Amino acid sequence: MTLYTEYTAAGVRTAADHIQLAEAYGAANYAPLPVVIAEAEGSWVTDVAGHRYLDCLSAYSAVNFGHGNPRILAAARAQLDRVTLTSRAFHHDQFGPFCAELAELVGKQMVLPMNTGAEAVETGIKVARKWGYRVKGVPAGMANIVVADHNFHGRTTTVISFSDDPDARADFGPYTPGFRQVPFGDAAALAAAVDDNTVAVLLEPVQGEAGVILPPPGYLARVRELCTERNVLFIADEVQAGLARTGRTLACEHFGVVPDMYLLGKALGGGVVPVSAVVADADVLGVLRPGQHGSTFGGNPLACAVGRAVVGLLATGEYQERARVLGEQLRAGLDSLVGHGVTEVRSLGLWAGLDIDPALGTGRAVCERLLAHGVLAKDTHGQTLRLGPPLVIEPAELDLALDALRASLGDLAAG
Repeated sequence: MTLYTEYTAAGVRTAADHIQLAEAYGAANYAPLPVVIAEAEGSWVTDVAGHRYLDCLSAYSAVNFGHGNPRILAAARAQLDRVTLTSRAFHHDQFGPFCAELAELVGKQMVLPMNTGAEAVETGIKVARKWGYRVKGVPAGMANIVVADHNFHGRTTTVISFSDDPDARADFGPYTPGFRQVPFGDAAALAAAVDDNTVAVLLEPVQGEAGVILPPPGYLARVRELCTERNVLFIADEVQAGLARTGRTLACEHFGVVPDMYLLGKALGGGVVPVSAVVADADVLGVLRPGQHGSTFGGNPLACAVGRAVVGLLATGEYQERARVLGEQLRAGLDSLVGHGVTEVRSLGLWAGLDIDPALGTGRAVCERLLAHGVLAKDTHGQTLRLGPPLVIEPAELDLALDALRASLGDLAAG
């Protein structure tokens, strides 16, 4: 009798049952906290035993508008009753409006919808190379793209080829050539890396997985200048940072720069379906011709209907303003913890990275204590804790999260 047959006969009921089943049959590519979520609404999730937790991760910004956002769910339900998939072999009545509305929101001319953030990055790379050969005149097979150290753009084979995270990269070679890494924030190093065959500079305006690392003053403006001077595309990966998380529609707006291409994802699907997009002007995205790139599910009717609802929410500016105001509250609370188990805080809008004093414990240890206090968060790179609650969180709930963090640090200090 298999383990699953035993569970089917007895009934999978407890969190331990679910975790054992997941560990027996699921590949171990994640190390989740020991909580099994069964329901969610707004900023809260509920486990199989009925315990509620305040979500301070938002699925890495995919749930910016809260779990079960009524407008997004209504759009999804309406579309489910009509048509969900046609493939791009045919037109459907949600595709054109979605592309037009997203292009207007972002201030570009063309949209290429895909599914995941990693797909958007891969698409951006392909478009940049095609542009380099067809428009810039780079010799065939010679295109290079400049990227930043400590980047995170996904985990596909091409993307991990220019990652310096050993967990993401080790044992997955041979690696895709054509990328040059430079330190994030070092404009001089970037300038030195750009040559006549450089087709793009690919950056996260704020590095999320690295721990919410903000660029130094003037850096992105200098990147924009260099790209313009050297006829190179500036590609901004806003998959995590974009769509109101930082207090603006796009993180690049904080730094006064407009890249040639935006890569969007996560929040674009409203926490309902995977939706991503490459957004650029016609002189860039227009290099593609039929058959040169595609996706069966990319730009499907359900995804476009959900994406349109998300764009509609963003068009009001309400969520950007919530992230800005609540971000100030979050930052004030986190700053009060510096010297009390926290060594450094970095934040922009409702998104923060805080470094935990190694003498106290690891970021994972803090997350485990937060779980015990009813708050869900995620660590990264050992000592760093990331906080990014849904933008619908209420001020009192944010205070609750800060109190839980303070208590969790106290627990670790007390041993």
